Amino acid sequence: MKLLCVSNGHGEDAIALRILKALQQAESGQTLELAALPIVGEGHSYRAAQIPIAGQTQIMPSGGFVYMDGKQLWRDMQGGLLSLTRSQLRVVRQWGNSGGQVLAVGDIVPLLFAWLSGAPYAFVGTAKSDYYLRDDSGPLTHRPWFGRLEEWSESVYLPWERWLMGRPCCRAVFPRDSLTSETLQRWAIPTVDLGNPMMDGLQTDDLCSAQPIATPQPSTILLLPGSRSPEAERNWQHMLSAVDAVQQIWGDVRFCAAISPNLNLESFCQLAARQGWQSGDAKTKSDRGIYTRGGATLQIGSRFNEFAHGTDMAIAMAGTATEQVVGLGKPVMTLVGEGPQFTAAFAEAQTRLLGQSVELVDLPNNMGNAMQRLWVDMPRRQAIARNGRRRLGPSGAAERIAAHLLNVMPSGTL
Repeated sequence: MKLLCVSNGHGEDAIALRILKALQQAESGQTLELAALPIVGEGHSYRAAQIPIAGQTQIMPSGGFVYMDGKQLWRDMQGGLLSLTRSQLRVVRQWGNSGGQVLAVGDIVPLLFAWLSGAPYAFVGTAKSDYYLRDDSGPLTHRPWFGRLEEWSESVYLPWERWLMGRPCCRAVFPRDSLTSETLQRWAIPTVDLGNPMMDGLQTDDLCSAQPIATPQPSTILLLPGSRSPEAERNWQHMLSAVDAVQQIWGDVRFCAAISPNLNLESFCQLAARQGWQSGDAKTKSDRGIYTRGGATLQIGSRFNEFAHGTDMAIAMAGTATEQVVGLGKPVMTLVGEGPQFTAAFAEAQTRLLGQSVELVDLPNNMGNAMQRLWVDMPRRQAIARNGRRRLGPSGAAERIAAHLLNVMPSGTL
């Protein structure tokens, strides 16, 4: 198999990489030639995994969030978006002409790239879900105007997107959840419901029977400020204010901040120190990044998996990481940021996508009271645990998707 993976974002790159690694580990007997084309950012995760980058990459001023704000699109145009796109389209066409196949991961943009390649392709839809329009009980009552357009279309995927998924060259479509898969199966689209690779590596299977525990207060609260600078640093300042409010309610709680590895950890530590968090003497490497204030502890590090499993609830201003915590059955509180990602529109959409697992708090000062109301409501916490596991599914999706790809996209030109 000669496969080019086209993805458009940090989270999409991570999901795509899990599938590529699963292909490498599969004992298929096929010769694999894998490459990646990250059309947003520089593809650091691919490079770290030694997956060759095909074509030109460049970081745009918007960070990939042009759909959030028209001004961001104009800035990207000035930053060379058109010439970059032309160059990347040449790469996918050359790949198709050489007998390769394409795996598109993300939204309509990589899906369109895959179709324009002329090659056989498959699509992993990470951005859209029918949960934006309805839940398991029926249509949502509060939707933006374009949500009504999608409802008229009978799917969160609009007719032109379904057209791309229904082309003869499209060999498989992997939606992000079962609800979306059920909808797409109404049309002649090769839809396969194999789960969401976002949860791979988080060991969710052993959590299926886990239930929230009734205690006077949470022992650990996770903080997720996002993955892009300088927005993440701005989000962090909002979150530190929210932490102040939480500490007023629960004085001796432990906070763990999971900072993306591509960010400067020291800047987050400095901002915490300015808010009165004091660092002790680090006797071991694991002690570094641990701060105290009153009876509370704040640990700042990059160990997301460890922090996520050990937390009782989270304060988040992030995308993929928030969804992963929800998939673990944990409740999440969010705040509106200044963007370009975590805007009011993004936060509202996230609450529709993730349902009752996410609560949007209007101001950082109100975070303590909001978290306390949730914590004492055991039936609500139990419902949140069930909801998260239903919407994100179990781990192991990347292996299942890789196995299906090896069946429907064998080596050579199809």
